[in-house]
Amino acid sequence: MTPRRLPPLPAGAVSLDDARTLGLADHDWRDARLLRVTRSVRSLHAPLDLRERARAFARALPADCAFSHVTAARLWGLPLPAPLERDDTLDVMRRSERAPVERTGCRGHRGLERRRVVELDGLRVTDPADTWVDLAAVRRHRLDRDDLVAVGDAVVTRWARPGVRRSAVEVADALDPLRRALAARGSPRGATLLVEALALVRPGVRSARETRSRLLFVAAGFPEPEPCAPLHARGGGWLAEGDLVWHAQRVVGEYQGEVHGSRSARSTDAARNGLLGDEDWTVLEIFAEDHADPHRRRALLVRFARALGLDPRTLTIR
Repeated sequence: MTPRRLPPLPAGAVSLDDARTLGLADHDWRDARLLRVTRSVRSLHAPLDLRERARAFARALPADCAFSHVTAARLWGLPLPAPLERDDTLDVMRRSERAPVERTGCRGHRGLERRRVVELDGLRVTDPADTWVDLAAVRRHRLDRDDLVAVGDAVVTRWARPGVRRSAVEVADALDPLRRALAARGSPRGATLLVEALALVRPGVRSARETRSRLLFVAAGFPEPEPCAPLHARGGGWLAEGDLVWHAQRVVGEYQGEVHGSRSARSTDAARNGLLGDEDWTVLEIFAEDHADPHRRRALLVRFARALGLDPRTLTIR
């Protein structure tokens, strides 16, 4: 027997009410060709990524909900530890006087009245600064201080001009969104950790690995490098932008991620580093293995200490 032909349906998910409007009979709602995304939501195809899943679930959620916590962080593209990047359960928040959402595939939260909600690609999402505060309360994989610094760097960099030098006052001003979000919450879970992280957040950082490299030097007692800062010739002309810059000593640390792995990228890096060397800049490279391997980490720190004219014995190198 030929299956009944379904009416034309949109490419994404559709709610039961929308399906009825489109001419889908109630018995067609149980058709095996329709994938059950969640209760009262069906689709012709499985959602491909988190954004599509959030769009699909939003069709079944009360209008006063917003995505928060890990889901909001992922939608904003904030850096998270790998276990949380793989977390497919959606965090959904409502105001405190409303019952939390109870739905398979969702994790319900309350307290939306204390967060700022914005629209991101048609989805209601807690804003990046409030999301940063909420991440300290995540229990299924606790973020440590450095995790929260990496997220904070990414949040404040959204509003920062890249590749410019900033005074201490300008850095402090850039942290205001995080500071206000934390102050508005009173004493949230992880408040002590958030305060510690906030003191180390810097605007203009381009990647979490650059954040972790900077924190590696700070923890060892080095003078703090300036992240993603302009490098100038002796005569004052602009040369390039450096990942971690010690201006007084004319030393720059460059984190070499996978994007630098091709022959073309290595050629570009070599030409750039040669130009910087001609202008008395010392360029030292940093790799992921320098973080993971304790022997390489110690060697890296000693190498930078010598380039900076520091006595390694006065530093915490381990």
